[in-house]
Amino acid sequence: MVLEGILPLVGSFRDQVVLVTGASSGIGRETALAFAGRGAAVALAARRRAQLEEVAAAVTDAGGRALVLPTDVTDARAARASVAKVRRKWGRIDILVNNAGVLLPAPIEQLSAADFEAMLRVNVFGALFMMQAVLPVMREHKRGTIINVASLAGRRGITPLGGYCATKFALVALTEALRTEVDTSQIHVGLVMPGVVDTPMAQGFNQEVELPAWPTALNMPPEWVVAAILLGTRFRLREVSVPPGAATVELLGALAPALTDTLIRWTSAAASYLAGGAATAAKPAAKNARRRQTAP
Repeated sequence: MVLEGILPLVGSFRDQVVLVTGASSGIGRETALAFAGRGAAVALAARRRAQLEEVAAAVTDAGGRALVLPTDVTDARAARASVAKVRRKWGRIDILVNNAGVLLPAPIEQLSAADFEAMLRVNVFGALFMMQAVLPVMREHKRGTIINVASLAGRRGITPLGGYCATKFALVALTEALRTEVDTSQIHVGLVMPGVVDTPMAQGFNQEVELPAWPTALNMPPEWVVAAILLGTRFRLREVSVPPGAATVELLGALAPALTDTLIRWTSAAASYLAGGAATAAKPAAKNARRRQTAP
């Protein structure tokens, strides 16, 4: 397992206070559990209290400490209130992982203003509000780490994710700008740039979008991204692409955009073919399963 392999490298986070947004499922949930497993106190922020309570129970069962923070990160006052609660309980925030995100796919020609605004509110403003809320606390204690989970889609626009890509481009820009504003000897600001991860977000995309498909077998497990977050935090890495080497492909793409456009079309066509083949192969199995269920 990738995560188990890097745990000896990252060591302990004992006595560290970590705030994770989007902690109710997917990457956020696994990130919270990983930090708690290394000794950190973990504040869990998301909108869904019931799911957060389940994550908190898992943290507690593993011997960790958790604080449930039902939070709408798109509300600046709610972001500040959540940070204040963490501070009252544990005195400070050492690490912020901005992971909350939403994906509403559509071709640019069909992208609605409402959907685009919804993604901007969570993916960009949500991260911005959380950074603005924790920075005074980190400056006061003269230390801290902010890890923003962006995406490889934040370096290259692809369909039908144009709106989502735009929000991740914006998050990358905010992160890079913040690094020039803070004292980096005290406050570390890093980016984690994953590809397609096997989370509820990606699963919903595969089920709902009748556009170029993506074979789920090629999705990365969340633990790969969690490993990148832990490594980025421990070793103060400015940017970590998942999988490794993807950043090099992005740089080559920037040098030859026309060639990259063609490669993306070919890749999308191949992905659609693979996904279609998997779906076709699954149909007889599903049909046989229905027959078995109805057989006397």
